[in-house]
Amino acid sequence: MSAQRIDAFADRLLAWHARAGRHDLPWQRPPTPYRVWVSEIMLQQTQVATVIPYFERFMARLAHLPALAAAPLDEVLHLWTGLGYYARARNLHRAAQIVCREHGGELPEDIEALTALPGIGRSTAGAILAQAHGQRQPILDGNVKRVLCRHQAVAGWPGEAAVHKSLWQLAERHTPPGDAADYTQAIMDLGALVCTRRRPRCADCPVAADCVAHATGTAADYPQARPKRVLPQRDTTLLLLRRADGSVLLERRPPAGIWGGLWSLPAFDDDQAGLAQECRRRYGLEIVGDAERGAPFTHTFSHFRLRITPLECAVAPANAALDAPDLLWYNPINPPRLGLAAPVSRLLRA
Repeated sequence: MSAQRIDAFADRLLAWHARAGRHDLPWQRPPTPYRVWVSEIMLQQTQVATVIPYFERFMARLAHLPALAAAPLDEVLHLWTGLGYYARARNLHRAAQIVCREHGGELPEDIEALTALPGIGRSTAGAILAQAHGQRQPILDGNVKRVLCRHQAVAGWPGEAAVHKSLWQLAERHTPPGDAADYTQAIMDLGALVCTRRRPRCADCPVAADCVAHATGTAADYPQARPKRVLPQRDTTLLLLRRADGSVLLERRPPAGIWGGLWSLPAFDDDQAGLAQECRRRYGLEIVGDAERGAPFTHTFSHFRLRITPLECAVAPANAALDAPDLLWYNPINPPRLGLAAPVSRLLRA
């Protein structure tokens, strides 16, 4: 690819973005390193329209990096509830504490120091430095991968090491020496607004003239899909152990694994015959009356499907689990601010 063609790619993209790109997103007002960082973490595997209300609520409560570092993890997870991929929130919180401890409360401007923080990879670091500081740093998020795969007809699944390396090389070559912030937003916007996953608007694309996929009518073939795999299914029962006052027992999940660090209904993976003994052993609770089984439903993770069966039980005595640090009684009428897994929040609302 000639240098002239590379320059033309960026120039056309910047001209298009000036007239048709997004210039009024919440994290652009103003694009401080902290605001860009939080938005980039939220936008990982999540669409802009979904992120905006979460971002605005997050900033209303934790407007600055030191506030995030000082906040209890439960507060951070509560603000994240429903956004999914909760490791992002845990890493965000942990990284903020490291920044306050080791970098004076300011995100480092060096890409190696930035990528050393939990949850910040090369592309996220590049987006922060480009948009907040104007540094020439390439990025390679999902939208950018799609644009580059189609423009150069890059074969293979982008998750494969060789394909991923090739895309980084293209991202590096196309990133101009100036206008880094605008170019970074421009190529993300092109993928989000024009070079969309389905029904791309090639007639409106500023780089369609030399797009290989457009010329060959194969835009729908790029990027190539991940090789299909059947997600395994797991089964669990979530217990709604309810006191006479209507409060429900919650248990904090371990830091690692699914819903790490979130509050959840106790999980029970044995048959119902052993339920009374297990509740007595684990929580010191006696089941009162018959358990009521709810309709099963499925929650899908990236690597498996979880079939959840809710089981509601009245329990006594009322004060059995109050002293355990990872157990609490949750009042659905006046709920505390906690990080809850989406299926748990759904069951509590119901």
